[in-house]
Amino acid sequence: MKLWTIQTYKAWEEAVATGYLVGNTNFIWEEFIHPYHWMMDQMRKRLPNYKGEYPVWLWTNRPDLRYMRHINRGKKAVLLEADLNTEDILFSDFQAWHLVLSNEFLTITEEEDLLIESGHIIMSKEKSWERIFNYKELRQYEYWKGSEDLQAVTGVVPLFRLKHIKTFIGR
Repeated sequence: MKLWTIQTYKAWEEAVATGYLVGNTNFIWEEFIHPYHWMMDQMRKRLPNYKGEYPVWLWTNRPDLRYMRHINRGKKAVLLEADLNTEDILFSDFQAWHLVLSNEFLTITEEEDLLIESGHIIMSKEKSWERIFNYKELRQYEYWKGSEDLQAVTGVVPLFRLKHIKTFIGR
């Protein structure tokens, strides 16, 4: 399956030296460590070949490099196109992932939101987060209809899986 990832040039140089691309804790903001570890636990449960690496984040649609926010302004980076096996990829809803990052419940309706706020639904926050993987079902609810971006994670991207490499400077 064709996917894309944007990496710093330093991460690319490390990948060239080792022969594979892998996630790096140096690029994770401290407040996101718990959500990343939760995602890694999900990867352990859902990906048969996953070995516990920090995730490499991927996109199902090629990122448009003309837009800002992909990489810090003036920083050298690479856009990599990878062809990966589907059993090594965990897909999730990009917008819903932000509730995991924010450490909030992932509710699917306004009514459910009110029930959770009032303490009438007994579901752990972490259990509600698992809905990010049911993105097709999630989008059936009015609350989530506008959420269309899919993201993916994998543990390791061997360099032989890369089909295209584009160097660019962040805007």
